[in-house]
Amino acid sequence: MLVTSFSPLSLPPSLLTSLFKHTPSLPSGKPIVISNTTTTIAVLQMVLPSVIVMGSKCFINPALYRPIPRSSLLLLQHVHSLCVDSHRLGGGGEGRSISLGLSNKKAIPSVRWLPIQRRLSAFVVGKSGGAALREAETLQALKERLESEGIPFGECTIGEYSRILCPKCQGGSSQEKSFSVFIREDGNLATWACFRAKCGWKGHVQASKGLSAYRPKQTNGSCSDDEQSPVTQPNRILTENGLKLAPLGDEILRYFSERMISGATLRRNGVMQTLRDNEVVIAFPYRKNGQIVSCKYRGSNKKFWQERNSEKILYGLEDIKLAKDIIIVEGEIDKLSMEEAGFLNCVSVPDGAPPRVSEKELPPWEQDKKYRYLWNCKEYLDKASRVILATDADQPGQALAEEIARRLGKERCWRIKWPKKNENDVCKDANEVLMYLGVDALKEVIANAELYPVQGLFRFQDYFDEIDAYYNCFLGNEVGVSTGWRAVDDFYKVVLGEVTVVTGVPNSGKSEWIDALCCNINQKEGWTFAVCSMENKVKEHARKLLEKYIKKPFFNAKYGQSMPRMSPEELEQGKEWLNNTFYLIRSENDRLPSVKWVLDLAKVAVLRHGIRGLVIDPYNELDHQRSPNQTETEYVSEILTRIRRFAQHHSCHVWFVAHPRQLHNWQGDAPNIYDISGSAHFINKCDNGIVVHRNRDPASGPLDQVKICVRKVRNKVAGTIGDAILTYDRVTGEYSDIGLDSDR
Repeated sequence: MLVTSFSPLSLPPSLLTSLFKHTPSLPSGKPIVISNTTTTIAVLQMVLPSVIVMGSKCFINPALYRPIPRSSLLLLQHVHSLCVDSHRLGGGGEGRSISLGLSNKKAIPSVRWLPIQRRLSAFVVGKSGGAALREAETLQALKERLESEGIPFGECTIGEYSRILCPKCQGGSSQEKSFSVFIREDGNLATWACFRAKCGWKGHVQASKGLSAYRPKQTNGSCSDDEQSPVTQPNRILTENGLKLAPLGDEILRYFSERMISGATLRRNGVMQTLRDNEVVIAFPYRKNGQIVSCKYRGSNKKFWQERNSEKILYGLEDIKLAKDIIIVEGEIDKLSMEEAGFLNCVSVPDGAPPRVSEKELPPWEQDKKYRYLWNCKEYLDKASRVILATDADQPGQALAEEIARRLGKERCWRIKWPKKNENDVCKDANEVLMYLGVDALKEVIANAELYPVQGLFRFQDYFDEIDAYYNCFLGNEVGVSTGWRAVDDFYKVVLGEVTVVTGVPNSGKSEWIDALCCNINQKEGWTFAVCSMENKVKEHARKLLEKYIKKPFFNAKYGQSMPRMSPEELEQGKEWLNNTFYLIRSENDRLPSVKWVLDLAKVAVLRHGIRGLVIDPYNELDHQRSPNQTETEYVSEILTRIRRFAQHHSCHVWFVAHPRQLHNWQGDAPNIYDISGSAHFINKCDNGIVVHRNRDPASGPLDQVKICVRKVRNKVAGTIGDAILTYDRVTGEYSDIGLDSDR
């Protein structure tokens, strides 16, 4: 038996054969080699197939399926027992014992020869052959679970991040190896993620349900086999020689030349090339304080990958050390393109863009792994007073801009608008602008950068189109629509986006007047309405509206006097009009509707049927549950704010009927608008306040007269304070100007 730690890569196969020719062997006649490096084991297995090679405990897992990576060291101090594949040794399935004498180890009197068919002939494990078998079974279970997800276990390396084709998206049209798989060293857990923006598949599986907490073992000899403590894997120290980087060759230089990137720009940014899998690839070294801390590679068909266990930072970080203005782009070539236009203060993100903006709250910086590079560069970014986000024009690029702005603060962020490269297409990024439109166009893009929008903060220029349309009366109703009564139009017109509170003593005709108003507006303007009228039965409300529309009584009853009732044909015509003009909001159970419930249904009516008016009649029929700490005044203020926002956001006019409080010693005069039950906010927060008052005293005038008292008008374009007198036809429910027929 020979224990060795040299690298066989430097020795020719003939010398290796000679070296192990007289090595002590097992009863099978085959020599045994125990090595502390996986490179030795893997090479010896290929060169000398007759040699049985063995390693320590951490050698067992990868040995089952593929050669061990060079980076995994096998430590001989963990060797306690030997597990041998009886099929390779020519033995049967029964257990056999051998004794091994190792330097600085006591002899092991008994070792089971387990019948496990695997790639290697033998391996040394940490505690017992049974433990080795259990770990093998765990790994086999994990293998089956991974392959059930479509992930090829044989292409993955245990204990390392493996880059393969994504089983879901197959790397897209470029077949990029964007799928990262990590299998834990104990074989109990595997995680994966696809880094293509259009895919993003990620997940994990575990070999057993009772998964225990896991931490890698320390390998400095300070811990026993059974002791475990957390180990933070340090970032690797990278150098040009270690990464085997070389100056750019003619082929790569021609590639960059076609993209309008000069050799001088490439040299200043340290862009190099290297050989990976027999392919020359572009290398973008990421430098910090003059040292290479990471390196990103670009192969054919836009395949990207980075050095593992390296620090995440922005590409070109050294260029923004003292910059007050910073440009952030989405790719290294975009950073180089900005430099061609004279912008050295530009950096690129290392990981591309997310498929969409996260709906979750911003995580704490220590948990923000996806954007770790921003936190690692915080000292550089904090010095900047302006950050221009020049990410790609597609949806992931805009999502990236939003995520960066959320972390850096939107108040100091600016955004750009990419120009068109032809009649139909917009330039995707900085390099396309440089290639298709030239340096001056790229300079103009940065010069025309706009402030990044902050929710709730605007400039008047954001509304210039709306102001112009208002000035030119493009809609035709900017100064309000007519009520249908000349006397009322002198004081009140109906404007979209406003709220009118209507009050009056009981039986004064508030609801009747609003119904007549809606009929007039429908006839003149074609508006439709949603009506939440809890005091009216549907059939009674339909009768009132039909009488106003057809101008005949619904029944042959006393109130109709000598006027004939509407005919069945007129009824059918009226029903069709009702169905096309009004949409009912009603609660069909015993529960009282809340203001929020009414507004939610009104929003549906806006989107489905295009209503322009909403009637809520009356306030006291709604559910007004409120928190114990909220006063009625605060509650009324809140619901009126909701109603106003609904009117403004959905371009509707809302009529809200509210009864006055009980009037003591009432003399028959019209109540004040501040007499509404509940709160003065009814008049404070509405746009218009109207009192409907019917004359009840024959000495004061005809009993069919109704006074429309306009007590508040916020918008002077729509009216002013004053009183209008109308006459009321009790037969048809119509309102008319005095001395005139109602407009028909």
